[in-house]
Amino acid sequence: MICMPTIRSMTTRSRLEQLNTCPPEAFCAALADLWEHAPWVAQGVVGQRPFATADALHTAMVDVVAALDEPTRVAFYAGHPELAGDDARRGLMTEASVAEQGTLALAQLGADEAARWNALNQAYRARFGFPFILCIRRHTRASALQAFEQRLQHDRSTELAAALGEIAAITRLRLDRLLLGAAPAASHGEPVSS
Repeated sequence: MICMPTIRSMTTRSRLEQLNTCPPEAFCAALADLWEHAPWVAQGVVGQRPFATADALHTAMVDVVAALDEPTRVAFYAGHPELAGDDARRGLMTEASVAEQGTLALAQLGADEAARWNALNQAYRARFGFPFILCIRRHTRASALQAFEQRLQHDRSTELAAALGEIAAITRLRLDRLLLGAAPAASHGEPVSS
Protein backbone atom coordinates (compact mmCIF):
# COMPACT_ATOMS: atom_id res chain seq x y z
CA MET A 1 0.00 0.00 0.00
CA ILE A 2 1.32 3.47 -0.87
CA CYS A 3 0.90 5.76 2.10
CA MET A 4 0.72 9.18 0.46
CA PRO A 5 -0.63 8.97 -3.09
CA THR A 6 0.03 11.84 -5.45
CA ILE A 7 -3.55 12.18 -6.65
CA ARG A 8 -4.25 15.90 -6.15
CA SER A 9 -8.00 15.40 -5.95
CA MET A 10 -7.74 13.48 -2.69
CA THR A 11 -9.16 15.28 0.28
CA THR A 12 -7.25 16.03 3.46
CA ARG A 13 -9.54 13.53 5.18
CA SER A 14 -8.66 10.72 2.79
CA ARG A 15 -4.94 11.50 3.10
CA LEU A 16 -5.27 11.40 6.89
CA GLU A 17 -7.08 8.07 6.57
CA GLN A 18 -4.17 6.78 4.49
CA LEU A 19 -1.77 7.85 7.23
CA ASN A 20 -3.94 6.15 9.81
CA THR A 21 -3.99 2.83 7.95
CA CYS A 22 -0.64 2.56 6.18
CA PRO A 23 2.21 0.47 7.62
CA PRO A 24 4.07 2.15 10.50
CA GLU A 25 7.22 2.57 8.38
CA ALA A 26 5.24 4.37 5.68
CA PHE A 27 3.58 6.63 8.27
CA CYS A 28 6.96 7.59 9.71
CA ALA A 29 8.48 8.12 6.28
CA ALA A 30 5.58 10.32 5.17
CA LEU A 31 5.89 12.56 8.25
CA ALA A 32 9.67 12.49 8.73
CA ASP A 33 10.34 15.74 6.88
CA LEU A 34 7.84 17.77 8.89
CA TRP A 35 10.34 17.93 11.76
CA GLU A 36 13.83 19.28 11.10
CA HIS A 37 16.19 16.29 11.26
CA ALA A 38 13.87 14.56 13.72
CA PRO A 39 12.07 11.51 12.25
CA TRP A 40 11.72 10.26 15.84
CA VAL A 41 8.81 12.67 16.34
CA ALA A 42 6.60 10.71 13.92
CA GLN A 43 7.91 7.46 15.38
CA GLY A 44 6.75 8.69 18.78
CA VAL A 45 3.10 8.90 17.70
CA VAL A 46 2.69 6.04 15.24
CA GLY A 47 1.31 3.81 18.01
CA GLN A 48 -1.42 6.37 18.80
CA ARG A 49 -3.20 5.92 15.47
CA PRO A 50 -5.86 6.42 14.31
CA PHE A 51 -6.02 10.20 14.54
CA ALA A 52 -9.49 11.69 14.10
CA THR A 53 -8.19 14.98 12.70
CA ALA A 54 -5.04 16.66 11.46
CA ASP A 55 -5.17 18.75 14.65
CA ALA A 56 -5.08 15.60 16.78
CA LEU A 57 -2.12 14.22 14.83
CA HIS A 58 -0.23 17.50 15.06
CA THR A 59 -0.97 17.97 18.75
CA ALA A 60 0.33 14.46 19.48
CA MET A 61 3.58 15.21 17.63
CA VAL A 62 4.06 18.55 19.40
CA ASP A 63 3.46 16.78 22.71
CA VAL A 64 6.36 14.41 21.92
CA VAL A 65 8.71 17.38 21.61
CA ALA A 66 7.22 19.25 24.57
CA ALA A 67 7.77 16.21 26.80
CA LEU A 68 11.53 16.23 26.20
CA ASP A 69 13.75 17.37 29.02
CA GLU A 70 15.34 20.77 28.46
CA PRO A 71 18.80 19.60 27.29
CA THR A 72 17.24 17.21 24.74
CA ARG A 73 14.82 19.91 23.54
CA VAL A 74 17.69 22.40 23.18
CA ALA A 75 19.65 19.82 21.16
CA PHE A 76 16.58 19.40 18.92
CA TYR A 77 16.28 23.19 18.51
CA ALA A 78 19.98 23.35 17.65
CA GLY A 79 19.28 21.17 14.60
CA HIS A 80 17.28 23.98 13.02
CA PRO A 81 18.98 26.31 10.55
CA GLU A 82 19.60 29.94 11.31
CA LEU A 83 17.45 32.37 9.36
CA ALA A 84 19.55 33.82 6.53
CA GLY A 85 22.57 32.00 7.99
CA ASP A 86 25.51 30.38 6.27
CA ASP A 87 23.58 27.16 5.63
CA ALA A 88 20.91 29.16 3.79
CA ARG A 89 23.46 30.90 1.60
CA ARG A 90 25.24 27.61 0.86
CA GLY A 91 21.99 25.69 0.25
CA LEU A 92 22.66 23.17 3.03
CA MET A 93 19.20 23.14 4.61
CA THR A 94 16.36 20.68 4.27
CA GLU A 95 14.13 21.16 1.25
CA ALA A 96 11.32 22.49 3.45
CA SER A 97 13.58 25.07 5.10
CA VAL A 98 14.95 26.19 1.73
CA ALA A 99 11.38 26.72 0.49
CA GLU A 100 10.33 28.54 3.66
CA GLN A 101 13.31 30.88 3.80
CA GLY A 102 12.96 31.32 0.04
CA THR A 103 9.60 33.03 0.54
CA LEU A 104 11.59 36.04 1.78
CA ALA A 105 14.69 35.40 -0.36
CA LEU A 106 16.81 35.05 2.77
CA ALA A 107 19.52 33.17 0.88
CA GLN A 108 20.02 36.14 -1.45
CA LEU A 109 20.62 38.97 1.00
CA GLY A 110 23.01 41.75 0.11
CA ALA A 111 26.20 42.14 2.15
CA ASP A 112 24.80 44.70 4.60
CA GLU A 113 21.59 42.78 5.22
CA ALA A 114 23.48 39.50 5.58
CA ALA A 115 25.79 41.12 8.14
CA ARG A 116 22.76 42.31 10.15
CA TRP A 117 21.15 38.85 10.15
CA ASN A 118 24.52 37.25 11.05
CA ALA A 119 24.95 39.60 14.02
CA LEU A 120 21.43 38.81 15.25
CA ASN A 121 21.99 35.06 14.78
CA GLN A 122 25.26 35.20 16.75
CA ALA A 123 23.74 37.30 19.54
CA TYR A 124 20.72 35.00 19.84
CA ARG A 125 22.76 31.79 19.86
CA ALA A 126 25.18 33.26 22.43
CA ARG A 127 22.27 34.28 24.67
CA PHE A 128 20.09 31.16 24.40
CA GLY A 129 22.30 28.33 23.11
CA PHE A 130 20.18 27.50 20.06
CA PRO A 131 19.23 29.26 16.81
CA PHE A 132 16.40 31.76 16.51
CA ILE A 133 13.38 29.84 15.23
CA LEU A 134 10.51 31.63 13.52
CA CYS A 135 7.63 30.48 11.34
CA ILE A 136 8.87 32.58 8.45
CA ARG A 137 5.80 31.96 6.28
CA ARG A 138 3.84 34.21 8.68
CA HIS A 139 6.25 37.12 8.27
CA THR A 140 7.66 39.70 5.96
CA ARG A 141 11.38 40.33 6.06
CA ALA A 142 10.79 43.45 8.17
CA SER A 143 8.48 41.72 10.66
CA ALA A 144 10.91 38.80 10.97
CA LEU A 145 13.71 41.21 11.87
CA GLN A 146 11.44 42.97 14.35
CA ALA A 147 10.52 39.65 15.98
CA PHE A 148 14.21 38.72 16.10
CA GLU A 149 15.14 41.93 17.90
CA GLN A 150 12.21 41.68 20.33
CA ARG A 151 12.83 38.07 21.22
CA LEU A 152 16.49 38.77 21.98
CA GLN A 153 15.18 40.66 25.02
CA HIS A 154 13.38 37.60 26.46
CA ASP A 155 14.65 35.35 29.20
CA ARG A 156 15.63 31.76 28.43
CA SER A 157 12.42 30.10 29.63
CA THR A 158 10.34 32.46 27.50
CA GLU A 159 12.47 31.67 24.46
CA LEU A 160 12.37 27.92 25.06
CA ALA A 161 8.57 28.17 24.94
CA ALA A 162 8.60 30.60 22.01
CA ALA A 163 10.83 28.28 19.97
CA LEU A 164 8.46 25.36 20.58
CA GLY A 165 5.50 27.53 19.59
CA GLU A 166 7.23 28.55 16.36
CA ILE A 167 8.19 24.96 15.57
CA ALA A 168 4.57 23.98 16.15
CA ALA A 169 3.44 26.66 13.69
CA ILE A 170 6.04 25.60 11.11
CA THR A 171 5.18 21.92 11.36
CA ARG A 172 1.45 22.58 11.27
CA LEU A 173 1.86 24.43 7.97
CA ARG A 174 4.05 21.61 6.67
CA LEU A 175 1.46 19.02 7.74
CA ASP A 176 -1.33 20.96 6.07
CA ARG A 177 0.70 21.15 2.85
CA LEU A 178 1.42 17.42 3.03
CA LEU A 179 -2.24 16.55 3.57
CA LEU A 180 -3.33 18.87 0.79
CA GLY A 181 -0.61 17.75 -1.59
CA ALA A 182 0.11 21.42 -2.26
CA ALA A 183 3.11 23.00 -3.91
CA PRO A 184 5.18 25.52 -1.96
CA ALA A 185 3.44 28.82 -1.37
CA ALA A 186 4.53 31.90 -3.22
CA SER A 187 6.30 34.68 -1.41
CA HIS A 188 4.10 37.02 0.58
CA GLY A 189 4.49 40.28 2.40
CA GLU A 190 6.88 42.97 1.33
CA PRO A 191 8.88 42.91 -1.88
CA VAL A 192 12.37 41.59 -1.28
CA SER A 193 15.60 43.01 -2.59
CA SER A 194 19.22 42.02 -2.34
